[in-house]
Amino acid sequence: MGDILIVDDERDIRELIADILRDEGYGIRLAPDSDTAMAEINADPPALIILDIWLKGSAMDGIDILMTVKRSNPDIPVVIISGHGNIEIAVAAIKQGAYDFIEKPFNIDQLLVVIGRAMEASRLRRENVELRRRDVVETDMIGNSPAFRTLKSQLEKVTKSNGRVMLWGPSGAGKEMAARFIHANSGRAEGPFVTVSAASIEPARMEEVLFGRESAGRGIEQGLLEQAHGGVIYLDEVADMPPGTQSKILRVLVEQQFMRVGGSDKVRVDLRVISSTTRDLKAEIAAGNFRQELYDRLNVVPITVPSLEERREDIPELARHFIVQLNRSQGLPARELSEEAKALLQTTAWPGNVLQLRNVIERVLILGDSNGAIRAQELQGEGGNSDEPGRIVMSGGLATLPLREARELFEREYLLTQINRFGGNISRTANFVGMERSALHRKLKSLGVVTGNANGPNRKPDAAEESEA
Repeated sequence: MGDILIVDDERDIRELIADILRDEGYGIRLAPDSDTAMAEINADPPALIILDIWLKGSAMDGIDILMTVKRSNPDIPVVIISGHGNIEIAVAAIKQGAYDFIEKPFNIDQLLVVIGRAMEASRLRRENVELRRRDVVETDMIGNSPAFRTLKSQLEKVTKSNGRVMLWGPSGAGKEMAARFIHANSGRAEGPFVTVSAASIEPARMEEVLFGRESAGRGIEQGLLEQAHGGVIYLDEVADMPPGTQSKILRVLVEQQFMRVGGSDKVRVDLRVISSTTRDLKAEIAAGNFRQELYDRLNVVPITVPSLEERREDIPELARHFIVQLNRSQGLPARELSEEAKALLQTTAWPGNVLQLRNVIERVLILGDSNGAIRAQELQGEGGNSDEPGRIVMSGGLATLPLREARELFEREYLLTQINRFGGNISRTANFVGMERSALHRKLKSLGVVTGNANGPNRKPDAAEESEA
């Protein structure tokens, strides 16, 4: 049923409570003084503590022990007992986090009721935390492109360590998903995952949000660092952190401890730190906006999260994943993607990356038909739709060119788009466009498209561009 630590300097009281609780099926540990009590708590935190306020000959009294326990083990319920109880002591104990206060001589039935309620409240708290962890966010990594496989390989390697990771990449590329993947597949998977969104926290409140605070009126309020104890703290867009907070975070990384705002005691934490940024932190350091020492501490293992542009092959699979996900979570229709829709998604620019793709899929499922495959017309912008099958919208620039130049420009851009769509794979491109591989090479050469370099296909500069160079 649970392990209870009884801390009381009177042997008769300790033994009496112990005998009663053993009869109820509880495991029992006994401590006659503060040193023994703290040794028991540090060795193996109990499920509940029954704590006398007055401990003769001890270095700490009950309130001191209570405060220490609530700093390092806030989830352990503490029931205070005292033969010298008064309203002031009871209020002080409750403000410091005690579950309840019982005055000696106590009623056995009352004690059992309080202990039962405290144990149940503690169990429910643990279950709620566990449910929130399970339900928080899916950590599936979706994709099979070379850029994605490289990313996943790097992430899998860092799950085996406790090193600090810096995730680099554009907005919406999936940096938080990558951080959650590390957490879910690491030895800290059972611990919390706490996100610090530096950009959304007011600079004036940053330290209070991170470190928590202590006050006479409200007692102890945990900050995000304390809530992440035993798990992962994810610093999202770390470049937005105020300079003053940067120095204090640096100290936490070095010492693994800090003081709450308004507090005087140090709080020790066990954390793994994962951070992310969309910015060039070296430029921020040169501009005096980011501390070099903090950069060095956070950037132990840098990992780049690729943009959606770099992994176009994954777009149909990602889109299908979002359709299934939205069907389960919101009951939106589980529609298929037509081949034309897949092609359009793969050839569209995605400045918002994976997040933008998800938003587009959600919008189409909400506003589109409830059945049938998703058509390309549903994915086009308002000016890109056409009611006539087989028609495409021609750009103004293309419409001003003679037929031969327009055809060459269209062929060049069409083939470049297809090559990019298939990750630079000429064989797959040739198969899709319906050409022999050798014929495609000849066509690309005639159009001035150079392939085979590390940066993918490019077109050759024309004569006017070469003369300008």
